[in-house]
Amino acid sequence: MALRPIASLMKGGLILALAGQGLAACSPAHPPDRLDEQTMAAPSIEEVLRQHTGAWMSVPGVVGTAIGRCDGRPCIKILVAEKTRAVEEKIPASVEGYPVKVEVTGRFRARE
Repeated sequence: MALRPIASLMKGGLILALAGQGLAACSPAHPPDRLDEQTMAAPSIEEVLRQHTGAWMSVPGVVGTAIGRCDGRPCIKILVAEKTRAVEEKIPASVEGYPVKVEVTGRFRARE
């Protein structure tokens, strides 16, 4: 009979120990006022395109921007009338983690 209270205490101690470990795992690794780059959500490709289109459209020869697929993953496409030095110098290979591809389309014209 003396074993029963000890076993109950041991069970209770084990439960408290496990609960303490669970609470420790939930506590923040960094102070709450510090933002970590890994905890910040990356902008969507649509947001990145919206943020940079104005600057890209100001590059001589750029006629449009789009979202496409490059090597099976989403990418940003810069549509140009022709590849020029300005295009090569001003258009990056990637932006905010998304690949950027320059695609020669020629000039766009409205149909009559």
